[in-house]
Amino acid sequence: MKTAFLFPGQGAQEVGMGAEIAQSYPVAAKIYEQADDIVGFDLSKICFRGPAEQLNTTTISQPAIFVTSAAILEVLRTNPATADLRPDATAGLSLGEYTALYAAGVISFEDALILVQKRGQAMQEAADATEGAMVSIIGLDEEKVRQLCEEASDGELLLPVNFNCPGQIVISGSKAACQRAEEAAPKYGAIKAMRLEVAGAFHTKMMSSAANELKEALSKCLIREPSKIKIIANIDAEYYQSAKKIAEGLVKQLTSAIYWQRCMERLLADGVEKFYEIGPGRVLTGLMRRISRKTQVININNLKTVNEIGSRID
Repeated sequence: MKTAFLFPGQGAQEVGMGAEIAQSYPVAAKIYEQADDIVGFDLSKICFRGPAEQLNTTTISQPAIFVTSAAILEVLRTNPATADLRPDATAGLSLGEYTALYAAGVISFEDALILVQKRGQAMQEAADATEGAMVSIIGLDEEKVRQLCEEASDGELLLPVNFNCPGQIVISGSKAACQRAEEAAPKYGAIKAMRLEVAGAFHTKMMSSAANELKEALSKCLIREPSKIKIIANIDAEYYQSAKKIAEGLVKQLTSAIYWQRCMERLLADGVEKFYEIGPGRVLTGLMRRISRKTQVININNLKTVNEIGSRID
């Protein structure tokens, strides 16, 4: 049976994530200690105890989610009950793609965390320099969402950028255009239009300065050639074929759309039957239910699920 590991992106964070796992498993605690040294501040304390306002910022939430996912992954790798659990493929939503690359062995923990920290900082700086926002549109297909963006843009930037699952597409652009889209969405039949708690217009050209900074940071990191474990790219739902393509994909991801639904459909088409969502929250499990109701997704996000997983592997 083919297996895929899935890793969450920004928005999955919650105060307390990883705390019980780090208390119970020294290998997880060590990951957090390494992370604190690499980022240069007490990231683990913010994960475990908050405050939420700090954890939810772009600069903190991105490394926090990556490290928590990596800590859970380390427990799975080293626990005798789960050590044989190996993915045939990995995927991560936006930020989660870095965890997917780490899990597939093409980038080290330290390099991945340095990149993620840089990415969060660069995205925050780009957001501060622009007036951008994002809105989740529930209940419309792609054609209707594009029509909504065309009407609401009024000459300003507004695009569909996150194709998450059937009936859930996130749009991104100028704050004023996002506001108009929120107001016009019911006219197109949307069930809901919800402003996201993010710093700016992610996955658009408003993040160009961040993409340039990330490109420079990537040039200093070692990315190995993909080998046994396949990694699927957010930007086109294709498998990464080379280290060069990985670096290009991570840069392009900041200013381009994310095709999560297509990524999952590709994995399903290629015979993946069992999915594990590893990291905080349950976002990807929920999305998969909308993409393919029959597909099994096992969520591993806390101590209880980590301890239970050994008995669920067949």
